[in-house]
Amino acid sequence: MNDRDAERSVSQTVRAQLALRDQILSGSLRPGERISELQAVETTGVSRTPVRMALVRLEEEGLLEAIPSGGFMVKGFSERDILDSIELRGTLEGLAARFAAERGVSARDLAPLKENLAELDALVNQERVSVEAFSVYVTLNARFHALLTELSRSAPVIRQIDRASALPFASPSGFVMAQSALPEAHQILMIAQEHHRVVVDAIENREGARAEAIMREHARLAARNLRLALRNRTHLDLLPALAQAAVRVPQGES
Repeated sequence: MNDRDAERSVSQTVRAQLALRDQILSGSLRPGERISELQAVETTGVSRTPVRMALVRLEEEGLLEAIPSGGFMVKGFSERDILDSIELRGTLEGLAARFAAERGVSARDLAPLKENLAELDALVNQERVSVEAFSVYVTLNARFHALLTELSRSAPVIRQIDRASALPFASPSGFVMAQSALPEAHQILMIAQEHHRVVVDAIENREGARAEAIMREHARLAARNLRLALRNRTHLDLLPALAQAAVRVPQGES
């Protein structure tokens, strides 16, 4: 497989993940419901190999459970579970960023994070973020968070972030496709990218408290983004069963 084929495979896997998360979050796939590889191929329009990888990754994220006889079952979770899980991941990533800043990071070690930041810049600065570009953004964003975590040089923190990322929708990759169609989508990506830029600057300047605070705020932005996807009624083509969603937003919460 050449580089272009490999990139296409990753992109297709991400698209399948986004589509399946949409179905789980919207209630199209309900808790306890079985989903097979063939069913996922039909509902996502993605071929079997990337769908197979997407199902495994969604199991790792705590959204699906493997069935011994084959296939997967959708796991149950509440809206509060989602928000608490995202907050937990943000707290841990804040600690990782503070450790990286306070312990010091060499220019050489920081270079991959800056390169990733530049790639994200090129993407979010586009006037319109297409479905294809959004899929690429998800992959690049996941790499940013992984690189940032590694800079903490703390095995216990890295381990706990991995565990937190296995909770429902807590992963830095835990987007749904509907988010790409929101009117606020581009603005939110720009804010998220500014968070990325600020935390890199804080780490480089050894400002631990600043780095920690921005990563906690970054997680809260992710929670807000997910709530917007749930509340927005304009994009029912992407969230077809939103009205019967198993995950509901309490009245009065913003």
